[in-house]
Parts: sequence; C-alpha cells; structure tokens
Amino acid sequence: MGFKSIAIDGPSGAGKSTLARQVAQQLGYRYVDTGAIYRTLGLLALRRGVDPEDSAAVTALLRERSIGLRYEADGLQHMYLDGTDVTEAIREPEVSRYASGVSAIPEVRDFLMEMQRDLARRDNVVMDGRDIGTVVLPQADVKIFLTAQPEERARRRCAELQARGNAVEYETVLRDILVRDEKDTSRAAAPLRQAPGAAVLDTTGKTLEESLQMVLDTAKKGVGA
Repeated sequence: MGFKSIAIDGPSGAGKSTLARQVAQQLGYRYVDTGAIYRTLGLLALRRGVDPEDSAAVTALLRERSIGLRYEADGLQHMYLDGTDVTEAIREPEVSRYASGVSAIPEVRDFLMEMQRDLARRDNVVMDGRDIGTVVLPQADVKIFLTAQPEERARRRCAELQARGNAVEYETVLRDILVRDEKDTSRAAAPLRQAPGAAVLDTTGKTLEESLQMVLDTAKKGVGA
C-alpha cells in the first residue's frame, strides 16, 4: 500500500504552513514545509552576499551542501545551515525577498524537487508550497489551493512579525505581499497557479479554527480518513 500525499498550494500569507502543520498533526502525517527549504537557500545567499537573482551564483551555492533538513524530537521540520538550526532565522522579513528570488531559478527548483519527492516516497505527507500540486506532486491524493485577500494576508503577516518583535508597518507588508504575488504568478519556472482538480479554499474572514476545519474536512475526504 502506497503512502498518501496532500498538496496545499497558495499565495504568501494564506496560512498554508500553519494549517498544513495542524492537518498533518491530526492525521498523523509528516508535514513538509517546502517554503522553509527555499528560505534557507535564500538565507544562505544573503549571508554569502549573493544576488538572489544571479542564477549561476545561486546554483553554485547548492553545491556547497550547506543546507540540511531534519525532523527533531518535537516532530517538526527543522532547517539547518552550515550545521546551525536556522528554523527561526529564515522567517525574518529580509529573507522573504531572497527566498522569492532564488525560488524563481529553474535549476534551484529542479535540485530541490527531488528532495521533496523523496520525502513523499517515504511517508504520508502534507506538503505546502507554490507548485506542489502542479509540479512536485501532481499525482497527490488531495490538492488544495488555499487563498485569502491580500489585505487579510498582510494583516496576518504583520501580526506574526510584530509578535516576533519585528517593527513592521502594515503598508510595507502589504506591498511586499503584492510584489511576491506578482513574482510567484509570473515567473517562468513553476508559477503559482491552481492545480487541476484542486479544491479552492478561501480563508478570508475566517478564524483559524474555521479555516482548519475546512482544510481538514477536504483532506480527510480525499484520503479516506
């Protein structure tokens, strides 16, 4: 009997990571945060002083083998850079811009795609990102396109960053989200789009509990849980 996979795609700030993590926990699946992998490469580019849109320089960073992914005792995915846990560091605002840049490079996506597919071959997974249902796991048992209005996504992201002690303005966060949306949907390599057969779930105006129930119901129906 093969392993089950649930693909959750959607724009930045839609709540993919939070909801995917909780769905995985309730189903007893492995949660794979693909965005964290790209963020870690973005952080590496930032620390090495590499332009995130310089494909040759970024691709060269992959050969360093500096990036690691481990599941710790807490059951969660932790990202490592040069042997140091950077799970929190990759959430800093500046890293988002670098992550967006490196993720648009075809060679980067090809390199990391096999890592993601290998995780799905070895366990039941809930995987979230921008191209999971369209490119990484096109045969996923469940495909969900999770979205919300940009203004709501900006409010959530702003609250999240402020809770971490970052002094950010709502207008700045909204502008960054709109720029990220444009880059994600227009890039040549695996642009953000709804996968064929995906259930579109809009969390605008919904509480976390309501959003979770909506995603969980869809996931359970698809995997027969």
